[in-house]
Parts: sequence; structure tokens; C-alpha cells
Amino acid sequence: MNELGAALRAWRDRVDPAAVGLTSANPRRVAGLRRDELAMLAGISVEYVARLEQGRAATPSSQVCSCLARALRLSTEEEAYLMRLAGLAAASDRVPTLIPRSLWRVIDQLGDTPLAVYDAAWRLLHGNPLFVAVFGDPADATADDRNAMIIQFESRNRRVRQTDAERAYFEQSLVADLRATSARYPHDPDVAALIARLAGNERFRRLWAQRAVATHESAHKTAVHPQVGAIPLDANVLTTQNTDLRLVVLTPRTGTDARKKLDRLR
Repeated sequence: MNELGAALRAWRDRVDPAAVGLTSANPRRVAGLRRDELAMLAGISVEYVARLEQGRAATPSSQVCSCLARALRLSTEEEAYLMRLAGLAAASDRVPTLIPRSLWRVIDQLGDTPLAVYDAAWRLLHGNPLFVAVFGDPADATADDRNAMIIQFESRNRRVRQTDAERAYFEQSLVADLRATSARYPHDPDVAALIARLAGNERFRRLWAQRAVATHESAHKTAVHPQVGAIPLDANVLTTQNTDLRLVVLTPRTGTDARKKLDRLR
């Protein structure tokens, strides 16, 4: 089974048959759709579905991919991922790391807000002074300690506190985002090395096996600063179109004293 086949199988397993109008009086042996049900919904043969899942079929056409996406109720990001797996979208060799002038202009105007720029593999490229004041200076940090995914799954950041629910959502969202990145940059050795390293973490393996694909857009966390204490923050992630960089803007959570503490640090 190749990655395309594994993704189709995972997506098929998660579809509730009742949600697509399929009911059965007999107990079901699979959690989601059967192959024949997916074939019927997508308008293709069950033999072709089997060959796709087993990695024995030729590259499916864009029309077949679109039909599968509709039948499997894929999100926009997941459909784009399916197209990339099918070889229907151009892929770049390496994750971009150059911050364009236009983004620097935005950064310069947001000095009263902690913000950082990451690449598509969640490597920290820049943190403004207030970000450094809140989370610590990354200037002398190792490459591992500058990657948000390694920090998260290896519990390296002592200045961040998350509830169980916040952590679960954050990690699920990050992993889905990384899977999208892996499809856009299938030949980047750093992305492959990151995935191989994180595969040693049980939480990452479980989330990676779900094959969810999405863009990480927001999170909630509490920074714990040695001088001012807890700073509840909302993280909003803006992704640039041409460079695929992530601008993470951290705003004080409403109804807390976070703004006062940020002003003190600034």
C-alpha cells in the first residue's frame, strides 16, 4: 500500500455511512464505508477502488480524484493533498525560508504584539522583541529547540502551559498541517527527517496515522514568564501565499490581565 492508498483507506474508515444515506440492518464489520459503497458514491468500479488502495492502479485522473473527494467528504485541504498524491499538482523541492520585504513591513508595525515567523516545517525564522521577552531568546538555541513541532512533542518549552484540551487540539492541528507540507515538498530531506524523528513519539504516530490534512490557523496557550507570571494568549496563524511562511500573532486573551503583562514586558 502506498501513501495514496493509505490515505484513501483512512478517509473511507472515518465516513459515517448514515451521514451519506447508507443504512444496513446487519452489523457492519468496518467502521466507515465499505469499498463497494465508496465505489458506488464515487461512480467508479469497486475493483478500481481496491487497486488504488493497494497501490496497484495507475495514477487516477483529476475527475476520479474529484469524485472520490466528494464521496469521502474531504475538506479543501484534503482534496488538494489527494491531488498532490495523485501527481496532479506541481511540487517544490525545498521549503522556502526567505522572509519577503512585504512581511517585514507587517512585522515592523506590530511591535506591541508578540509575533514570530515559521517556515512550513515549523522552524522558527524570526521572533520580534516581545516574542523573545515572553518565550525566551532563541538566538543560541539548537535547531531542535527552534522547531515548534519538536518542542511540542518532546515537551521542550517550559514557558508554555496548555490544558489537556488545548494540547490535544494544538497537536492534532499541527500534525494535519505537517502532512499538507509533506505533500507540497515531498523531496525536502528536512521534512522527511522531521517526520522520521517525530515518529518515535506515540502521540505523533497516532495523529499521523489518521492522515488528516488541514492548515493550522489558531491555538490557545498560556505563557509562563519568570517575572510577570502567567500570560493567557490566543495564537492566530497567517500563511503567506507565495512563500508558505507562517506568521504567528499572539494576542492577549480577552478578560485576562495579559495585555497589562505584555505592556510591562515591552
